[in-house]
Amino acid sequence: MNKQLDEKILSYREDLISKVQELIRIKSVEGEPLEGKPFGEGPAKALDKALEIAKELGFKTGTVDGYAGYAEFGEGKDHVAVLGHLDVVPEGDGWNFPPYGAEIHDGKLYGRGAVDDKGPIVAALYGAKAIMDLKLPITKRIRVIFGTNEETGSHDMEYYVKKEEAPVSGFTPDAEFPVIFAEKGITTFNLMKKCNGSLGNYEVEYIKGGIRPNMVPDYCETVIKGDKLDDIKEKAENLAKKIGFKFECALEDAKMKVKCFGHGAHGSTPEKGKNAVMAMSQLLEDISTEDTELAKYLKFINKNIGFDTKGTGLGCNLSDEPSGDLSFNAGMLNFDGENITLVNNLRYPVTVTIDDVINPVKEAIKGTGMEIKVVDDTKPLYYDKDNPMVAKLQNVFNELTGQKIEPLAIGGGTYAKEVKNIVAFGPVFDDDPDVMHQPNEFIDLDKLMLCAKIYGNAIYELAK
Repeated sequence: MNKQLDEKILSYREDLISKVQELIRIKSVEGEPLEGKPFGEGPAKALDKALEIAKELGFKTGTVDGYAGYAEFGEGKDHVAVLGHLDVVPEGDGWNFPPYGAEIHDGKLYGRGAVDDKGPIVAALYGAKAIMDLKLPITKRIRVIFGTNEETGSHDMEYYVKKEEAPVSGFTPDAEFPVIFAEKGITTFNLMKKCNGSLGNYEVEYIKGGIRPNMVPDYCETVIKGDKLDDIKEKAENLAKKIGFKFECALEDAKMKVKCFGHGAHGSTPEKGKNAVMAMSQLLEDISTEDTELAKYLKFINKNIGFDTKGTGLGCNLSDEPSGDLSFNAGMLNFDGENITLVNNLRYPVTVTIDDVINPVKEAIKGTGMEIKVVDDTKPLYYDKDNPMVAKLQNVFNELTGQKIEPLAIGGGTYAKEVKNIVAFGPVFDDDPDVMHQPNEFIDLDKLMLCAKIYGNAIYELAK
């Protein structure tokens, strides 16, 4: 790697940290849209500040109607890009330090956006500045793109790509190291059926479980009417011992309210969770005394989904060499007395299509009275490991860290899917705690500077 470049980047340390602090102090959560501020006051203020910083550093700056902005230098028809975002998720509770205070404690900079994504995008900006200040030879323009809506839909980039040319290569510092060469496709589909609440001797008033399709549900509840309600408690206790879930049963107004507690996990790694929705579904099948339409539905999902996280029972257990197995998460279950819906979130291998996933499911539900509805689908992102862009980024990471790690394939989706010729690249190292979207989000200052060195060298390698 370029030693001169590394030394120049390290010389910016205090200024770089100060600029990250300035951005963290801006609460850039999405708000009500305003004229010229499509995602509200906070993201717009953060974008103005980022462009002000970039201009002070010597970059040419531009805006894309308030949806995004950029800092750029260099000449040439083609450009390489770094894509980061300035918007953040709400701060939530449980902070030890002010979430927008940008305080430094024990070598760590705390605040919402410190690692996701204000710190990393400023690190990349200073990496690009070092190339500019040293006048290193490049054949392509370098552009650092500031997005403002990654956390709530990436509508910023939908707009950006309509207005601006695509880079020939680049990365987003909005995931983990090393380079991510493959991101599985993501689809959400509903399995629906019209039915009443009858389970024979029991009547189900409602079922509510899960809050988002892309999370393993850690809680589910139901209310049941009927005779011998105490039998439900006994069956719940027996099932709890069998499958390792916690159930709570309480009589309320001659009805039994049942709560089931599991363990949450991200939808891309459902095997790490304990699905309370499927545990509740099993209990309801256990108490049914007749083969009602609701009982048939529950029996079907228990048999064909259950606690399996690969889609085996529905025939969509696909796999490929680059990205591995499909992952299947039954994320939400809702019954309102007339309709029951199971909302499923799948991450499918990069070399298959959505039809390869959905057609086996359609075949499996034939004759059940169930309907399937695909709610959304995000196509996979996939570059061969030998792709020059992937190889250059990986080589930079390995040389600067002294590691020999292979590129990653992941089940999650990143900002890289929003712009052509972009892959995810850092900023989280494999020994870092998971603090994105958590209370006390922080970035270690030494690692922030290591990121700046990695990103500066990466940009240079792509822009030569």
